Amino acid sequence: MGERFSPENKYTYEVIGSAMAVLNELGPGLHEKPYENALVVELKSRAVEVVQQQSYPVHCRGVLVAEFVPDLLVGDSVIVDAKVIDRITDHERGQMLNYLRITKRAVGLVVNFQRAKLEWERIVL
Repeated sequence: MGERFSPENKYTYEVIGSAMAVLNELGPGLHEKPYENALVVELKSRAVEVVQQQSYPVHCRGVLVAEFVPDLLVGDSVIVDAKVIDRITDHERGQMLNYLRITKRAVGLVVNFQRAKLEWERIVL
């Protein structure tokens, strides 16, 4: 990859390619967890740094009220949410924007494995 790729663009490219490889191998319509786990395997096989299920605190007025656990953090810069849903909607987009705020990251990917053709959206905070 050329130098024109920012880290976020590089990792977005790697995640989408990996998700396509996973979908080709596993097929569509399983539960979300097999796709999440398979993405980890595929990304690591490509020597891409990936952390699964890292916890982030959620505070309200300085008090811990919850923890958010995104599916994947790729290259310490891109949040990935694996889905098996009819289609990506404003609900998933809004959820990803919240995830980005909580994790202090700028780029997220919602990846939908419901059909034989991968559906994905890149969300930027």
